[in-house]
Amino acid sequence: MDENRLDCIHIRDLACRCIVGINPEERVKRQEVLINVTMWADLRDACASDDIAETVDYKKVKEGILAMVEASSYNLVERLASEIAAVCLQANRVRRVRVVLDKPGALRFARSVAVDVTRERGEV
Repeated sequence: MDENRLDCIHIRDLACRCIVGINPEERVKRQEVLINVTMWADLRDACASDDIAETVDYKKVKEGILAMVEASSYNLVERLASEIAAVCLQANRVRRVRVVLDKPGALRFARSVAVDVTRERGEV
């Protein structure tokens, strides 16, 4: 399939709390993170059939992301974003995923720090 013909599903502003950071106080108290996901998939069959079995079940993807993030304890937001991408790629129709992970309040005088990672099915 021509990769330029893939469609997108977005999950926007998914908020959850987890342990993430390298400073001692960040290793104790859960912090809010904000997650934005774009998943590329061929959705033409779903468009034609109007059948959930022919698309990405984004509710299941969201549940997988929340379960993983809330149970996680990473030092780096980069690692957390990469693990979120791996969860998304478990959905069998997802070919590529982009995760933008914001950590509000990470820097004084800044609203947020964000990491943006893109992964494709089959990458190591």
